[in-house]
Amino acid sequence: MKLINRNYISLDKFINKALYQEDFGLYMKKNPIGKYGDFITAPNISILFSEMIAIWIISFWEKLNFPKKINIIELGAGNGEMIYQMASSFKNFNKFDKSYNLFIFEKSPLLKKIQKNKLKDLNIRWIDSLDYKFEGPKIFLANEFFDSLPIKQYLKKNGVWFERYVDISKKNELKFKEIKLNMKKMEKKIGFRIAKNQNFIEYSPLSFAYLKKISKQIKNENGGLLIIDYGYLNYKMIDTLQCIKKHKEINIFKDFGEADITYNINFRLIEKMINKLKLKSQGITTQSEFLTKLGIKERAEIICKNLSFSRKTDVYYRLKRLIDKKEMGDLFKVMLITNKKINFRIGF
Repeated sequence: MKLINRNYISLDKFINKALYQEDFGLYMKKNPIGKYGDFITAPNISILFSEMIAIWIISFWEKLNFPKKINIIELGAGNGEMIYQMASSFKNFNKFDKSYNLFIFEKSPLLKKIQKNKLKDLNIRWIDSLDYKFEGPKIFLANEFFDSLPIKQYLKKNGVWFERYVDISKKNELKFKEIKLNMKKMEKKIGFRIAKNQNFIEYSPLSFAYLKKISKQIKNENGGLLIIDYGYLNYKMIDTLQCIKKHKEINIFKDFGEADITYNINFRLIEKMINKLKLKSQGITTQSEFLTKLGIKERAEIICKNLSFSRKTDVYYRLKRLIDKKEMGDLFKVMLITNKKINFRIGF
């Protein structure tokens, strides 16, 4: 399959085509989420996850002094499970239930169709741009959103920086190609010294673009961005690029357009970016700590009171997947970004 009219393509463009190309990209032609897909997300493991996010949102709304209207925007809503379960939880809080508007920012027409079918009884608006003019405070939710965006990679050899490309000259022999890069020019373009104290760089230009748009939305109004994603806290960046098919890691060049290409978020890099945007990090913690502080264990106990042994076992098995350090508990991190006027540490 001819990708472009030359023999090589930048890594981020290669990933973008593999995931989002209109005629053959993974997200454009199938639902990769779930037991029979390529990966599974926390909302699809247990409703406890979505319930905790709902409780967190209500607490944040209370911190903002109970605004009459608050906008909840999910970035990349997958199969719609999280927002479906959150809306069910909101029904138990009468005042809040009348106070929120739901929005979904989704690129995939196929996933949007799945979402609209699942969420047909809810009042939701789908938006195509983060420049959308919301009225009132906003909470952006990014659960496994940023890891789905294409990345660039740069590596330093003998003091010289190179950008990683993909050699596509031979259809059946795709391979990496490195091309010399003017790092100072690149840093000037993105606006800060990303290469300082680094020998390897991995970042998503699209992530930066989205963060800039979201910063404009929350800088002068109350609101925030909650990021939940697998990632790490080291200041030194590492190569985390991976390709997943049927829940197993495969070679990135093996099944173009048939597998998910992803990476681990460097949350220190996001910190640098939001500092430049004059925003504030309320904290970074693990998914295990975040959900535990919100009361997920206590909620599991309440749910299990009158259940049979087998159903209790299932609830706790799913809980373990969410919070155990050997499962999603430590691998996934949680970060809250707000304007500098807000102080909100629940969950952190």
